[in-house]
Amino acid sequence: MRTVGLIVEYNPFHNGHHYHLQQSLKITNSDAVVAVMSGNFLQRGEPALLNKWTRAEMALRGGCDVVIELPVAYSTQAAEWFGYGAVALLEATGVVDALCFGSEAGDIGPLRRVARQLAHEPAAFEGLIADCLGGGASYPAAYSEAVRRFMLAAGDDEAAAFPLAQPNNTLGLHYLLALERLGSAIEPFTVRREKAGYSQTSITDAQIASATAIRGIVLGDAAAPADAAPYVPASTLELLLRDNALGRARNSWTQYESALFHKLASEPAEALERYHEMSEGLEYRIKRMLPELEALHFEALLDKLKTKRYTRTKLQRALLAVLLGHSKELMSREKLREGIQYIRVLGFTKRGQELLGRMRKTAKLPILTSAARAQHPDPYLALDVQATSVYALGWPDATPRDLFRDYYEKPITIS
Repeated sequence: MRTVGLIVEYNPFHNGHHYHLQQSLKITNSDAVVAVMSGNFLQRGEPALLNKWTRAEMALRGGCDVVIELPVAYSTQAAEWFGYGAVALLEATGVVDALCFGSEAGDIGPLRRVARQLAHEPAAFEGLIADCLGGGASYPAAYSEAVRRFMLAAGDDEAAAFPLAQPNNTLGLHYLLALERLGSAIEPFTVRREKAGYSQTSITDAQIASATAIRGIVLGDAAAPADAAPYVPASTLELLLRDNALGRARNSWTQYESALFHKLASEPAEALERYHEMSEGLEYRIKRMLPELEALHFEALLDKLKTKRYTRTKLQRALLAVLLGHSKELMSREKLREGIQYIRVLGFTKRGQELLGRMRKTAKLPILTSAARAQHPDPYLALDVQATSVYALGWPDATPRDLFRDYYEKPITIS
């Protein structure tokens, strides 16, 4: 059974994701799909619209066969470690033959050449990044410019001109870097993103809209979740309406403002400095800006904090680290490079059950179906449990079982 791996957030699963999944099966000539999916908090430093079990069910009903959770220690990281964690999990299953990701360019050749050049972190490249950062650029902009200069110096004008600043292209590069660094035999492919950009808020097609635009529909004051119907599969809409009826389908930073501001106000700058992504004096800037706010709203705080250097995504990740208690020590490069020590299965189909049978023989890591089954304490698994608890506290009627659902919930199964 040839198997393709996908790296996803499905926030929520929509028609564009379904297209990517079907194209991935086709161009890789695969029979089954293993998806590594972010849990309750996401790569841009945001809570997921819907909890990880609902999104896993969306994925399974949309065509995935096994859904594996990307631990929160990696799912909330910048592209390098997000990509490394996800690819390492696919590699660890022992059953994934191909990886297919979406990209704005739809051309994997230049990305592969860049990845081969940069896989072993050449000192000259690190120097270029430092030079670009010294000019006041944000890290993503500095990284893209450093790649351009490095590939020009290597004589590869096509790779130098590649639109790396586009977010899916950047993620794709880091997936390829991870494959190189892991020495993986997984074969990479890409599908061109069509009709809606990564963060496009406007809707310009009758059936395809970005996840950003769909979340705008669900979270908007005048909109209703049912208005997302043209842009999502029927199964997604069913689950969206189900969770909305339970008061659990509109998760955003709004639900966590009180908890965040409590920590920002009660902890001194020196304590805030210990959190991951808190750098370049950001902790002091936060303390200066808090008294200037007219209201204690997350968006108002972001507007006060944003600069050319402090991008929205950088700030969201830093503030999320405060909310979740993620320290620099636990999120250090050394710790992240050690990798994930378990494979957490969130759900599977009947065909996925066959794949899991193979995985139990081929996997390089223990396979977990609940946190309660872990044989040894793991700091990253503990962070996943903690993240679920914090996420559930955003619900109006959360129960103790909701907070510790990782210990109780069995994998979602679809026959």
